[in-house]
Amino acid sequence: MNRSPVSRPAAPPWLAHALRAQRGPVPWSAMTRGALAAGPLLLAGVLGGRTAAGVIAAIAAMLAGINDRPGSRRASVKRLGVPALAGALGLLVGTCAGQGMSAVPLTLALTGLGLAAGALSAVGPVASAAGTQLLVAAAVGAGMPAAESGWQRALAFLAGAGWLILLRLVLPTPGSLAGDFRFDGERAAVAGVYDAIAALVDSVGGEHATARRAALTAALDHAQDALAGPRLRRYASSAAERRLRAQYAAALPLAEAATALFWAGEPVAARAAEGARRLAAAVRGNTGAGPLPAPHRSAPALRALDDALLRAAATFDRAEGTHHRLLARRRSVQNAVRAAFGAGGREYGLRVALCFGGSAAIAQALHHARWYGHHQHWYWLPATAVFLVKPDLGPLASRVLCRAAGTVLGAVVFAGFAALLPRPEGLIALVAVCGAAVPLATRHFGALTAVITVLVLALVMVGGEPEASVSRIGETMLACGLVLIVGHLPMPGQRGGGVRSRLTVAGDAAHAYLVHVVGESGDSVAPSGESASSGAAALAGEYGPPGGFRPSGDRAERWALRREAYRTLAEARTAIAVAAAELPALARHTEGTDAVAVLLERLVDTTTACAVHLDDTGRLTARHREQLREALEELRAHGVLPLSPPVVDVERAVRVTT
Repeated sequence: MNRSPVSRPAAPPWLAHALRAQRGPVPWSAMTRGALAAGPLLLAGVLGGRTAAGVIAAIAAMLAGINDRPGSRRASVKRLGVPALAGALGLLVGTCAGQGMSAVPLTLALTGLGLAAGALSAVGPVASAAGTQLLVAAAVGAGMPAAESGWQRALAFLAGAGWLILLRLVLPTPGSLAGDFRFDGERAAVAGVYDAIAALVDSVGGEHATARRAALTAALDHAQDALAGPRLRRYASSAAERRLRAQYAAALPLAEAATALFWAGEPVAARAAEGARRLAAAVRGNTGAGPLPAPHRSAPALRALDDALLRAAATFDRAEGTHHRLLARRRSVQNAVRAAFGAGGREYGLRVALCFGGSAAIAQALHHARWYGHHQHWYWLPATAVFLVKPDLGPLASRVLCRAAGTVLGAVVFAGFAALLPRPEGLIALVAVCGAAVPLATRHFGALTAVITVLVLALVMVGGEPEASVSRIGETMLACGLVLIVGHLPMPGQRGGGVRSRLTVAGDAAHAYLVHVVGESGDSVAPSGESASSGAAALAGEYGPPGGFRPSGDRAERWALRREAYRTLAEARTAIAVAAAELPALARHTEGTDAVAVLLERLVDTTTACAVHLDDTGRLTARHREQLREALEELRAHGVLPLSPPVVDVERAVRVTT
């Protein structure tokens, strides 16, 4: 007798997220840099008789190591340097405030700093890292008394982070001998784009096609960031960089054609993906394109794919790339201000202020009540609250669980090491080992917490403090409880503001892309209630001539708009996924947003298919018209892109393009 397998109940989303870890190759290069950063800096401070400065420099290197992710060297300057500057400022402010203010004014000052840093964190990933380091360093400066002045500590902090940045710029990485090692990160990122294009074409019509299209967006985002780091000149100054920029630009029409094939949903011959795969190998090997498979030009999207392959092959076979203007993100100061003061920035800023200020108040009360015993440092509780309140690290319940478990594990492990290792040389070696483990531990918040707990406890013991494992566990539990309470408090305005603000940005980007491809005038397409200075309306007015529709002929502009549409959608998707994995009391505030993201993705996919088809035939098919009409009507029903009226607008466009 056959018995059906008993299905096990699925874990709740917040618990499943806490148990999930990122996967990927071991980051040996980052681990090497971590081993050469915090430990040697601490050793130099001890040998030079400046142990306190060595501890501060090691903390800065540790924080920079958390942000040391794969990418180009130039992009790492911004990704590591901007948070380091914010951390130095926070250390200066915190030290001065801690030395010159009593408990109540200090708490109010830290609360205001938390409000500003939280709002700043809504601008983007680098701003979020900067806000975190600003607050953590401010807590350390105020809660770790020292004889050094604020500016001396800030200089030590900058020296520690600067040392890791120098290691990132100087040390080669594995596989960098195929060309100029300075651009190995860019080379890997551009090759990843071609691999993602091949994977998408292979999966067209299959069950994995949607995931592969999302993976292509992620690869393009990564390559764009890798190539768009800070620079002194407008154009690439070396032949190797110009070549990589040209290869990235050649991938954009390929990605567009692959997305059009994905939209059509009809499987294609296996050789259609072979060309992109060979181009990926050519990027990695820094060689020419070589022979490409024979074209298969049976449909507009396939013809576009073959034409893009031929143009890419010509680009690859040139001895030196030309000066290409990189299609970088259009992020102005106004965009940053709008994000910081928008619904998402206000909500997050208030929560950070309450958590940071409240934890600082509790920590000072415990400090003055001598709950810490012989310990003079009270920074651990507010610093813990800063990490716990960050949505970048996952759902709230998952963060709290991982932080609590990681702190207990780290404290127990350190207690064992502290009883066995000689001081200070054994503790310095432990700091070096933990520094090497940080890049690997970033794949799971609990593991990262455990490693950082061991590292920081070793640092403060080298600095002269007694072993503090038990008190650190108690402070962490207090921070976890405080953040859980604040996370569920009602706030002014609508809950889930961060998710909705990202969806609004994604809707504006999708609308601007649609307007450019279809070519409608800004007056009839711009969402009602928006000013002419908004992103969508401004682009509509600039690229949509009054009095009719036209297929866009400016492909570089079209690709830039397409990149922004998909990128903002990916950011919204990430925020939605995190919000959906919260506890039910929080997750219900963002219910339905995933459906809106799906509709926006369908609209952008359809717009891409329309662009490719218009390039090939100059007209749209009945399927293109119907898909546009349905997507616009459903988005209007959800309150996104409130076009007036969408069906008439699309019909007008179709009459001209046909």
